[in-house]
Amino acid sequence: MEILLYVLGILIVVVGLAVSIGLHEVGHLVPAKLFGVRVSQYMIGFGPTLFSRKRGETEYGVKAIPMGGYISMAGMYPPAKDGSAPRESSTGFFQTLVQDARTASAETVLVGQEERVFYKLPVFKRIVIMLGGPVMNLLIGIVLYAILICGFGVAQYSTTVGSVSACVVSASSSSEECSPGDAEAPGAAAGLLPGDKLVSMNGTAITSWDQATGLIREAAGEELTIVVERDGDTLTLDAEPLLTERYVYDDMNEIVTDGNGDSVTEKVGFLGIGPASEIVKQPVTAVLPAVGDNIYRVGHLILNLPQRLIDVTQAAFGTDERDPNGPISVVGVGRLAGEISSLDTIPVVDKVSGLIGLLASLNIALFVFNLVPLMPLDGGHVAGALWEGLRRRIAKLFGRKDPGPVDIAKLVPLTLVVVILLSCMSGLLIYADIVKPISIL
Repeated sequence: MEILLYVLGILIVVVGLAVSIGLHEVGHLVPAKLFGVRVSQYMIGFGPTLFSRKRGETEYGVKAIPMGGYISMAGMYPPAKDGSAPRESSTGFFQTLVQDARTASAETVLVGQEERVFYKLPVFKRIVIMLGGPVMNLLIGIVLYAILICGFGVAQYSTTVGSVSACVVSASSSSEECSPGDAEAPGAAAGLLPGDKLVSMNGTAITSWDQATGLIREAAGEELTIVVERDGDTLTLDAEPLLTERYVYDDMNEIVTDGNGDSVTEKVGFLGIGPASEIVKQPVTAVLPAVGDNIYRVGHLILNLPQRLIDVTQAAFGTDERDPNGPISVVGVGRLAGEISSLDTIPVVDKVSGLIGLLASLNIALFVFNLVPLMPLDGGHVAGALWEGLRRRIAKLFGRKDPGPVDIAKLVPLTLVVVILLSCMSGLLIYADIVKPISIL
């Protein structure tokens, strides 16, 4: 049964990813057709075609490898500036790539439909078409986050004590277990127990765990009167937080390091208690901030991608552990989905919300990644259109001749390099997710 649930989780994510890719391409398809561009193909996946059906001028189908999708628009690349036909041979490999791209683009233009091409559209229309896909992923992510946050709720710290440490362990210590010489933790010494609900501290009513943490940190070496509710009774306990060393964390919940790469610590008051989590449904106003936080985290990961890939390499081929917040492949996402669905320690509703959260995060990742201004990503086409618009505006401002469309066919060699790099990155991540996967267990 556990294996069946594991496979079911993988299938759910595969179907969800396929639907997300399909809707991403719909985001390109609809505005392209509205703006009159001839679209000859709408395909989900790559490789051999499994099945297809032609409606009107467009062939709709599914291919064997569900790792992406595309629509084929007429005239993606403009012809050479002199208007001559592309040469049939060249002495340079990269020149041949450019010529082949132009030739392939020219072959998509039918006689009598020369105006129904992508490159002749106004700049803003091309941007709308190319942003349609990423925006569709963003909208899917927002909808899924709304279902997750408002329908199921999210885990957040409550004002109930979830754990009580038996002793004080320094942040710089390599051990998390108590040794005979370790001092008893103040919380345990005061008699705090898991399940105690914090009512007040030194007369201040406690409304959140962060508030309680702040009061504890500031009360190092001072007596702290804590009122708790236990089994329906109200108890007053006295504790004296110890001044102890703790790591400093940034907004990404990662340990801050100094110029030498050493972990930064700070001296704070410490009781040795941890919060219990509770599932709380959020108002609709919490959806966009949650999406924004996810976008920030994905953007942060992409900006630091070279170092993250080095970390993945060291983990995959060495003894280092994988960073649970690092990049993963579709294989890793599938494994996580399988683990979530096969867990027998959580209720079904938590499994469903976990899978929804995974698909929501995946769509936000697709949204951000596709905005990277490199071909063949959507952001590369947007960057090309913006550069063309800027050139034309400058030419008009100075009374110069219209420079015409940007010859993005010249970027085909760079596109090939990007594709190779992305393929290598995908291969590395898939290997790492097989030999040393990120796990929730």
